[in-house]
Amino acid sequence: MTGPSGEPTIACVSRVSGSPPAARVLIVDDDSSVTDTFSRMLRLDGHEVWAALSAQEGLRLAHTHRPTAVIVDLRSPLGSSMDLVRTLKAMPHLARTPMAVVSGDHYPQPDHVTELTALGVDLRFKPLWLDELVALARRLLTAS
Repeated sequence: MTGPSGEPTIACVSRVSGSPPAARVLIVDDDSSVTDTFSRMLRLDGHEVWAALSAQEGLRLAHTHRPTAVIVDLRSPLGSSMDLVRTLKAMPHLARTPMAVVSGDHYPQPDHVTELTALGVDLRFKPLWLDELVALARRLLTAS
């Protein structure tokens, strides 16, 4: 599936009619198997989920859907994830939105760690087991 500009995206599955409003989670990762798995698990936990395979699509979805939590992959060949996090945190409606960055790189650049800490962004490392993902999302959502 692609967005209006042709960039890849994965759509949200709507919540059950009549149920209370669900938390809105945005996932940005260039690996569709990660976004598929993360999305499926968080939907099973009762959340509305939007997943983007590029930073550009992540920004569009964040602007459109105003997520209550954001999870971003640190390493992406499609653009700087740090730039994406900075941009999201600079958006007035997302400045206080809890965010987490996940990375398969267990030795991130020290300046990235320092900046993520200053921005109040959690840093987690892959593999992220499914129960850890659900716990992370719940922790982010209780912080919102």
